[in-house]
Amino acid sequence: MIEAVVFDVGETLLDDSREWGAWADWIGVPRHTFSAVLGAVTAEGRDNAETFQYFRPGFDVAHERRLREEAGRGEHISDEDLYADARPALAALREQGMWIGIAGNQTPLVAELLRAMHLPVDQIATSGEWGVAKPAAPFFENVIAMASTAPNKTLYVGDHRDNDIVPAKAAGLRTALIRRGPWGYLWANDPAMVESADWIIDSLAELPELLANAR
Repeated sequence: MIEAVVFDVGETLLDDSREWGAWADWIGVPRHTFSAVLGAVTAEGRDNAETFQYFRPGFDVAHERRLREEAGRGEHISDEDLYADARPALAALREQGMWIGIAGNQTPLVAELLRAMHLPVDQIATSGEWGVAKPAAPFFENVIAMASTAPNKTLYVGDHRDNDIVPAKAAGLRTALIRRGPWGYLWANDPAMVESADWIIDSLAELPELLANAR
């Protein structure tokens, strides 16, 4: 029986298209070109941050992110970046009595932006706040502590094989793959994904009924 559900951020709750487009604009690369190289890096199972090295060898993402902020072109999140099923699914799960959390590999600023959206969740945290990022085991230890629920009664929902589903399962959590975004589609049928995912879904709207029936 699932008592807590914790969601990844990018390509789970948020459509990352605008942010990736902003990065392409920042480094002066056509968005289509940037997207194609990002796709190639993704297909090889590498860290998506490596995309920048093809265009600017030695690119320091953290430093450039600070420069973007100083230039008034930093991270920005609004309801238009949410997938259409996100807010309704969060609300429906809370109505079922679930504890709802959000925890992803994001900056402290993203955590602030998410909190300002007043999503129907109990707690929001990011790797930037915790000082540890997925797929490191301590990240998921923090997820378990945040939810204050037994790991086997906590569901982690994400789109990424190596950052979300496989390490969450290794931490003892239940897992659900959302099949969207480049990683969700690319790895949906990967053997490691199939073995580690308790459920594979196409929409967050499936979760309320799925978890109600799982009880």
